[in-house]
Amino acid sequence: MGTTAESVTRLVETTSPVELSLVVPLFNEEESVEPLIERIATSMALYAAPWELILVDDGSTDATIANARRALNRPGLDLKIVALQRNFGQTAAMQAGINQAEGRLIATLDGDLQNDPKDIPAMVAELERRELDLLVGWRQNRQDGLLLRKVPSFIANRLIGRITGVRLHDYGCSLKIYRSAVIKQVKLMGEMHRFIPAWVAGVVPSSRIGEMPVTHHARQHGVSKYGISRTFRVILDLLSVMFFMRFKARPGHFFGSLGLGLGALSALILFYLFIDKFIMGNDIGTRPLFLIGVMLFLSSVQMITTGILSEMIARAYYREDTALSYIVREVYQADAAPAA
Repeated sequence: MGTTAESVTRLVETTSPVELSLVVPLFNEEESVEPLIERIATSMALYAAPWELILVDDGSTDATIANARRALNRPGLDLKIVALQRNFGQTAAMQAGINQAEGRLIATLDGDLQNDPKDIPAMVAELERRELDLLVGWRQNRQDGLLLRKVPSFIANRLIGRITGVRLHDYGCSLKIYRSAVIKQVKLMGEMHRFIPAWVAGVVPSSRIGEMPVTHHARQHGVSKYGISRTFRVILDLLSVMFFMRFKARPGHFFGSLGLGLGALSALILFYLFIDKFIMGNDIGTRPLFLIGVMLFLSSVQMITTGILSEMIARAYYREDTALSYIVREVYQADAAPAA
């Protein structure tokens, strides 16, 4: 769009010591982490507002942390490395970085060099210009395999958009810009980082969520952490998202509706058999329909009681939901000893 770093600073108003926090989850990226830091530092050199870089090591078993720590005392770089105790998954690592972020805005990107940090200043400007709360990157020229990555991603994006109502071309792009006050209202868990726009839509109107074309590079080092099996996990996660978006605050309505439907069907079957037995005089003891009616009745009772229990759990969840999905082992900062 031809947006310069100078225009970015005109569009934003710094209200905190850190204007923008860059959060990057890492897992076994020993070859990529130093070039990544170099690219970020170069891309953000003309960004006049204060910014910080937060690298979250998700239990790497290689030299990722050691290589990253070499940049801790680099001049002009406000770097923080958050080392998790073990591998908790990308969603938990992203949540850890968001919780550590101090900026008014938060940018997330992958650590495999496929996202281009040069897009970040322009995305910040676009988010401010359109007054959005979330701006999602759209990899129009995606450098991935057709059958294993592009086709499943296309299908998943269409399916997610139809079910959640938040229609985007690229849910899977990790390059996103958030308003900190909004994303910190969303608790990420499981492998739900793919559905962050849907979660954000539960906090703000979907009209405040947008997308923007971004650059995408082929992976240069290491191996991809994703395979075709991810498609099946996405489907299962999507069912969970659909349930949480519609029934998170009232799960009893979901189970109760199923229970009442099964109960009504059971009542019709048993009423028909009652007439057949006591008015028509037919034997119903060995009829499969009688067994079906009884099973539907028991299922109805089970669904209704499950709904009551889920309502109780939901109320407890909303009273106190402070449990974290990760454990921080150490936090490394410039000229400082590791802090727990």
